[in-house]
Amino acid sequence: MAAEKNSDGALAPLRILDFSRVLAGPFATMMLADFGAEVTKVERPGGGDETRSWGPPYDERGDATYFQSVNRNKESVVLDMSSEEGLAELRRRAREADVLVENFRPGLMADKGLDHETLRAENPRLVYCSITGFGSGEGGAALPGYDLLIQALGGLMGITGAPDGEPMKVGVALVDVLAGLFATVGILAALRARDRTGEGQLVEVDLYSALLAALVNQGSAYTIAGVVPRRLGNRHPSISPYEVYATAEGELVLAVGNDRQFAALCEELGASELASDERFATNPDRVANRDALGAELERLLAARPAADWASALLARRVPAGQVNDLGAAFAFAEEIGLAPTVEIPRDDGSSVRLTRNPIKLSATPATYRSAPPTLPEE
Repeated sequence: MAAEKNSDGALAPLRILDFSRVLAGPFATMMLADFGAEVTKVERPGGGDETRSWGPPYDERGDATYFQSVNRNKESVVLDMSSEEGLAELRRRAREADVLVENFRPGLMADKGLDHETLRAENPRLVYCSITGFGSGEGGAALPGYDLLIQALGGLMGITGAPDGEPMKVGVALVDVLAGLFATVGILAALRARDRTGEGQLVEVDLYSALLAALVNQGSAYTIAGVVPRRLGNRHPSISPYEVYATAEGELVLAVGNDRQFAALCEELGASELASDERFATNPDRVANRDALGAELERLLAARPAADWASALLARRVPAGQVNDLGAAFAFAEEIGLAPTVEIPRDDGSSVRLTRNPIKLSATPATYRSAPPTLPEE
């Protein structure tokens, strides 16, 4: 069944031919689909997108929740790129598309006659987005673009984890998500240029560069000052107190970003004198003496549970909060009125609950027209 159209969406009637699999590409095309783009997901015979079998967990129908996280609002077709008939149909669809997205290994689309240069000859308005692991150049094309590998090679694991522990990956495939967001921005920029020139272009995003760009202040510490950041656990390299602290019950996060907040923290703790202590009077002082400060804070925080401290400190506009699991995280979003999830009906009368799109547009909001598609019969 085709995904329902949204003719009033911000990106309607944009047509996207989506060859991408797994996470980065599907995340980008779902973001565009939420705002009205018509996305046709091309899947391989014999199982489709790999994430259809990535589980547990599964839903009550036995479908992998991983696949469903990034594939709503799409129509799925099964076409065999190894057959002349399949390739002919894909070329026909490419001639009619506004955007094509792919994340195959570099060279595969060219081998099939589906590369940017070939397709632009037949469809000059096509915006062609290619997502790779390490770029399409000779040095990176042969490297496998897996998120964990890129977190390791790209330095993210080198700054994540306890100082005396092993390097740690982030608890979600964050590099894929970042690359998907960069791809979305690149596609929209190319479409805006097409509005002006009438011509599409090639958009290239590689996961490795996406990670390096996302290192922001940690990256500039190296590029500008030659500082190689190290693992600090939950500490911040430039701010204190900015980490996790033990309390009488549970852990409390403090993210104190200025001297006013620190003074308010000390007052709530019943230790106003700490704010004028020469070791802690300014943020640079607190960073230089973070161990001594941490010992003082944990001694004082031991008097009450984390939930009590969080409530009292937030009332004073001091950034503080408990460490939530995902269940508590979604519950907190509901509590403060963020409405974090949406229920999307399926063809069989059931529904799937997914995280909503975080972007709010006042006139052309995201819509949730169809659940992630089941794999069509071949």
